[in-house]
Amino acid sequence: MTRQLELLVNGVSLGLLYALITLGFVIVFKATRVVNFAHASFLLLGVYVVAATQPKIGFAAAALLGLGVAGALGLATERLLTSRIDRHDHHAMALATIGLNVVLTAELTRRLEERVLPLGAPWDGHVVDVGPLSLPLTVVITVVAVPVLIGGLTALLTFTGWGLAMRASIADAEGAALVGIRLRRVSATAWLMAGLLATIAGIGLASFPSPGVSVSLETVAITAFPAAIIGGFDSLGGAIAGGLIVGVVQVLVNGHQGSLDFLGLGVGDVVAYLVMIVVLLWRPSGLFGSKEFSRV
Repeated sequence: MTRQLELLVNGVSLGLLYALITLGFVIVFKATRVVNFAHASFLLLGVYVVAATQPKIGFAAAALLGLGVAGALGLATERLLTSRIDRHDHHAMALATIGLNVVLTAELTRRLEERVLPLGAPWDGHVVDVGPLSLPLTVVITVVAVPVLIGGLTALLTFTGWGLAMRASIADAEGAALVGIRLRRVSATAWLMAGLLATIAGIGLASFPSPGVSVSLETVAITAFPAAIIGGFDSLGGAIAGGLIVGVVQVLVNGHQGSLDFLGLGVGDVVAYLVMIVVLLWRPSGLFGSKEFSRV
């Protein structure tokens, strides 16, 4: 029973990190109707900056720098790339983010090569006892802090002028512009927030028990993409639900790999996509997505 509880808590922790990544996907999509295929590269760049600079300036300053770089990348993507394409041509904008992802991944792969950079987080290596459970401190921090962060983000989107502007621009972009809402400001803020959320999630994913920052971290981040589809690409609640579903299922499957040998090794790496396929066959718009939705 203790082992099952540990797997469940670890799954919830991983799911919350996936939820942060998925929220970045969803916020950009809700603000611009664009699927950002470069999102995993935002994450990898942010945590690479943290790991590369923390030996010289300390973890706290490096984390702020990584957040700033990833946020600036998101802002630059909107200002210099997607905003220069016809805003009605969502396919072209999505293809542009694919090109950006290829360029960023190639450059970061060149810099990292086969190295694994330690993140340098002060909680790395620490394990705490919570009742009968022995959990990495990273897991405890994630389970406590991420829901608070998600709650703050939800409040921001629900009760602030920017959140109201985003909802208005989604409902009727032309009408929102006529009443003075600056659509480009809404879009730019969404891309900025996506970069910040990706980096925060990346710090959690690269912390102990993970060995650190490597190129493989991008593959882990990409798992959040099926989580977004499972929950529904235009639903904030769906983003959280999809992330939790994928995280819990993935950890449970990996934790019982010995009993699932008949499915082959590495089934945990593909289980998110299997769940995605099942959900799409049953509900193409995702569990919480709107039915009036065209997928890129």
